[in-house]
Amino acid sequence: MLTRLLEKIRGQNTGQDDPERINALAAATLLFEVAWADHEISDEELRALRRALQSLFDIDSEELSSIITESRQHHDESVGVQSFTRTINDSWDEPRRFDLVVMLWELAHTDAHIDPLEEHRIRHIAELLYLSHNRFIQAKLEAKKRSGIRSRRPGEI
Repeated sequence: MLTRLLEKIRGQNTGQDDPERINALAAATLLFEVAWADHEISDEELRALRRALQSLFDIDSEELSSIITESRQHHDESVGVQSFTRTINDSWDEPRRFDLVVMLWELAHTDAHIDPLEEHRIRHIAELLYLSHNRFIQAKLEAKKRSGIRSRRPGEI
């Protein structure tokens, strides 16, 4: 299955899947990479992942479930994220890649705690998506704002 996705990503596909589905699989796999960073994927993270994909792609519920199932398998079998980020880079402009990174941050905020491994994964993915450090920070702040998380002041509990 991973071989089939990598063939599609490298342009060797037989035309069975459209490019937007391939992008959805790549984006979903990156979302799974962040969700799995702390070695646990909660039901709330799965719901957040589903919401993110619905926001990024115009796909019906059945197709969305298929993409989530397939991308989870790709994530479990993959050895890195470069092929997935390359797929996104080849198809998306910078604002859309930025939106994906915001959604990665939102997913990380699902449990109201950013694990250092989640932040590391998001930073790595953002770099591979050619987002500047400033845009990486903007994405983090935008996700915080959307998630309703406020920053604590020094000395505040």
